[in-house]
Amino acid sequence: MLQFCLSNKVQGKASPCKRSESRDDYVIQRATTSWLLHAVYLESSVCVFNSVLLRFSSLVMEKKGSNPGGKKPKPQKMKASADPVRNFEKWKKKYNRTKARVKQERAQKKKPEWQVEREYIDKLVSRYGDINLKEVVKFSDFPISKKTLLGLQEAQYRQPTEIQRQTIGFALQGKDVLGAAKTGSGKTLAFLIPVLECLYRHQWSSMDGLGALIISPTRELAYQTFEVLRKVGRNHEFSAGLIIGGKDMKSECERIHRTNIVICTPGRLLQHMDETATFHASDLHMLVLDEADRILDMGFADTLNAIVENLPKSRQTLLFSATQTKSVKDLARLSLKDPEYVWVHEKAKFSTPATLEQNYIVCELHQKVNMLYSFIRSHLKKKIIVFFACCKEVQYLFRAFCRLRPGMPILALHGKQQQMKRVEVYNDFLRKQNAVLFATDIAARGLDFPAVHWVLQFDCPEDADTYIHRVGRTARYKEGGEALLLLLPSEEKGMVKQLEEKKVPINKIQVNPDKLQSVQQKLQAFLAQEKEQKERAQRCFVSYLRSVYLMKNKEVFDAFKIKLPEYALSLGLAVAPRVRFLSKAQAQKVEKEEEKEVEEEESEEEEELRKFKAQLKGEVSREEQQNSESDESSEDEDSGDEGGLDTSKTLTVSAGDDDDDDDLRDLDLLTVKRKDVFNLTEDQQSPEDPENDPKKKTEKETKYKEAKKILKRKFQVNTKVTFNEEGEAVQLWPPVQRAVTAEDEGEEEEEEEEVVSGINVEKARERLKREDQEFDKQEYSRKVKAKHREKRLKERAARKEASKRDQNKSDEEDEVVAYLANDSEDEFDPSTLPDPDKVHSSSSSSSEDEEDEMEMGSSKRQHSSEEEEEEDSEEEDEKHTAGKRRKVSDEDDEHTALNTGLSLAEDEELVLQLLGGRR
Repeated sequence: MLQFCLSNKVQGKASPCKRSESRDDYVIQRATTSWLLHAVYLESSVCVFNSVLLRFSSLVMEKKGSNPGGKKPKPQKMKASADPVRNFEKWKKKYNRTKARVKQERAQKKKPEWQVEREYIDKLVSRYGDINLKEVVKFSDFPISKKTLLGLQEAQYRQPTEIQRQTIGFALQGKDVLGAAKTGSGKTLAFLIPVLECLYRHQWSSMDGLGALIISPTRELAYQTFEVLRKVGRNHEFSAGLIIGGKDMKSECERIHRTNIVICTPGRLLQHMDETATFHASDLHMLVLDEADRILDMGFADTLNAIVENLPKSRQTLLFSATQTKSVKDLARLSLKDPEYVWVHEKAKFSTPATLEQNYIVCELHQKVNMLYSFIRSHLKKKIIVFFACCKEVQYLFRAFCRLRPGMPILALHGKQQQMKRVEVYNDFLRKQNAVLFATDIAARGLDFPAVHWVLQFDCPEDADTYIHRVGRTARYKEGGEALLLLLPSEEKGMVKQLEEKKVPINKIQVNPDKLQSVQQKLQAFLAQEKEQKERAQRCFVSYLRSVYLMKNKEVFDAFKIKLPEYALSLGLAVAPRVRFLSKAQAQKVEKEEEKEVEEEESEEEEELRKFKAQLKGEVSREEQQNSESDESSEDEDSGDEGGLDTSKTLTVSAGDDDDDDDLRDLDLLTVKRKDVFNLTEDQQSPEDPENDPKKKTEKETKYKEAKKILKRKFQVNTKVTFNEEGEAVQLWPPVQRAVTAEDEGEEEEEEEEVVSGINVEKARERLKREDQEFDKQEYSRKVKAKHREKRLKERAARKEASKRDQNKSDEEDEVVAYLANDSEDEFDPSTLPDPDKVHSSSSSSSEDEEDEMEMGSSKRQHSSEEEEEEDSEEEDEKHTAGKRRKVSDEDDEHTALNTGLSLAEDEELVLQLLGGRR
C-alpha cells in the first residue's frame, strides 16, 4: 500500500478517480485482514502470510495493468464466491461439522471405563510371572497399579526394602507367605501393598463387604498400621476400618458390614463375629497376621481358633514378624497351602540391627530405682523408652518420678489406661524430641517411634524374643540406637545364655557407684504424705513378685531368691507387704521336697525287694548254695559271703517294712521259711538285733509315712465302735450328728446303719438344704407380712387425713349456722355444744383397736407354705376393703344426719331458738 502511493507521487500524476482508488484500497485491506485471521486460526501464520503477500502483489499488478494511461478504471462486480470473508465463514462451518462428526465417531468407537480398567488389570496380572527380584530397584518396577504408586510417592516411599522386595512378588501371585526380618525393616508396607492390589484386582467396592483382614496383637500397633494404610491407599476407593477395644461398639456395628479392609485386635473381632448379625467374612480374600508369633501364642490361642473357624478356607494368608514361627502345628491351624518362607536375615551374623549397641548391667533389685533415676538425670536431652514387667509397676513409678522431677517429660503407656488416653500418650511421645516413656510390653512390638535414642529394660524380659522386640524400638531402618538391660545376679547366667543362642551380641558393663543418686528417703516422704501412693507402692510390690513367680523359665526367674525387705525399702515402704501366694508356694515347695525324699527311700526299698525276689525265683540253685555254705565254713568268719549279707539286709528291711501289700506279706513269710530251710544266715548276725542293723539306725518314721501306711491299708482312724447285743455296730466317737426334725431322725438312723464312722457329707448337705429352705420360707413370709402391714398403715394414715378434712368442713358449716343465729336477741352459746371431734375420735379409735386385734390375730398364725401365706394375704385384703366400705357408709350417714350429742328435748329447744331468731 505504501509502495503504491509513493510510486504515484514519484511519477507526479494525480489519481484519476479517488473513489475507485479508495475501493481498491478497501478490498486490499479486507483481504489482508481476512487471510491474517485465517492464518491465526489455522496456527500456520508463516505460510498464510506468504500467500497473503502473493495475493497482495497480484492485486497491485492487476491495478497497474488495467490503467496504464491513467484512465478511469471500470468498476468490476465482485462475485460472491470470490469474497474471502464469506469463503472463510463457509470453511469454518464445514470444519466444525467435520470435527463434530469425527468426535462422534470416536465416542462410538471408545470403550467404557470399566472395560479399559479391566484390560489394564489384565496387563498387570500378565506381568506377575515376569517379576525379577534382582532387577527391582523402585516400586514402579513391580506390576503395581498407578493409584498405589501415586500413594507411595506422596508418602515419600520410593525404594523397597529387602523384605518388601522379596515378599511383594510372591504375595501378588496369590501365594501364602511367612515373612521374617529384623525390627524396623518395613514389614508393614510388605503386606499393605499386596492387600491394596488384591482388592484392586477384583475391582472391590463398599457393597462387596469384607475383602481383607489384618490382625494385630495390640491396639497401638493396629492404630499405626491404619495410619500407614490411610497414606498409601488414599487414591483408592476402598473403605477401611479400625476395630479395637475401648471404642464405641454400637457405631462399629453400624459400619463394619460396609468395610472392605478391617484392621483389628483379636478380642474385638471375635466379639463382632459373635454379636453383630450383619458382619460376615464369607467373601474374604486375604488374611494378614502382624507379629504372627505373638498372635499364635498361648495367650490368643482360643480366640484365634474361633476366628479362623469363621473364615473361608480359600483365602490367601500372610504372616509377618521379627521372630517368625516355624511350628507345623501353628501353620496347620491356619490352613496354609505351600507357604513361601522368606527370612531376609537368616544368614546374618546377628538377629538385631547392626547399628544397635547393646549392653547389660548386673545389680541388686533394691538398687534398680536409684539406677533408673540416675540414668534419666544423665540423659536429659535424649528420647528414652523404659520397659517394665507389669502395669502396676508403671503406675506407681510414673507418679513417683513425676514427684521427683528428674528434669524431662515423663509419660506412661500401659494396658490399664482408657483407649483415648493411650492414643494421646502415643501421639504425644511421637511429637516430643526428648522424653521418657514408661511402658509395658504393649509398646514392645511393631510401634515405630521416630528418633528413639535409648531402650532401657528395667525388668528382665520373658525370653530372648521379647528382648529382640523391645530393643527394636530403636535403631529403626539404618538409624543408630542403644539398649541397656538391667539383670539380677540370679538372672544373668540363664538370660545371657538365651541371648547368645538367638545371636544377640551383648556386652557387660559396670556402673560408677559415685554417680548413683539415692531417692529412697524422698520416696518414703512421699508415701508418708499420701496414703493412695502408699497403696500403689504395695500393689507394685505384690504385682512384681507375682509376675516373676508366674514366669515359665525357672532357671532365670526365681521369686524365692528375691530379698523382700530390701526391695520394699527401695520402693519407699517401711515394711514389706504380706505376699500370701508366695508363702503358700514356699510351703508347697517344702512339701514337694519331702515327698521326693520319701519317694527316693521307697524306690531304694523297692529295688532291694526286687533283687531279693529275683534271687528267690531260682537264680541261685541249691547246689550252689550248698557249695557256698561249705566254702563259708572253711573260710574265716570275717570274710563272709556278700550274697548272704545282702539277703540278710533285704530280709531285715522286708521284715520291718509295714508298707507292703498282702502279697508282699505272704512273700515275707515264704522268705522266712526259705531262710530256715537253707540256713542262709547261719553264721551271720541276727536280723532282729537293732544295734547291728545300719538300715534301721538311719530310718526315721515320719508322720507322712504313718499316714500313708494307714491310707494304704484302708483303716478308719480316730473312731470308736462298739457292738450291741444284736451284733450291730454302734459308733461312739466321733459322735454322730443328730437330726433336727422328726423326719430327719429316721434318716439319721439309716445313716448310722449304713455308715459307722464319720459324717456322711451328702446327707449333711441335704439336711442343710432343707433347713435353708425352711428358713427361707419363714423369712419370705415375714417380709410379706411386713409389706402388708406397711401398706395398711399407709391406708390408715390416708383415712385419718380424709376424716380430718371432712371434719373441718363440718366445723365450717356449724360456724356459718351459728353466725346466722347470732342475729336474734337471744344469743346462743356454741360452747354448750359437745365437741364432735371427741365422738369421732372415739369411734375411730375403736375401729383402730379392732384392726390392731385383727393384725395381732393374723400375726399369731404361722403358715408352712407360700400358698397359704398368699391366701391369707388375699383374705386380709378383702377384709380391709370391706372395712373401708363400712367406714365410707358410716361417714355418709354422719353427713346426712347431724349428731349434736344432746337429748331429744334439748334438740327441740335448739331448733325453736334458731327458727325464732330467723323470724
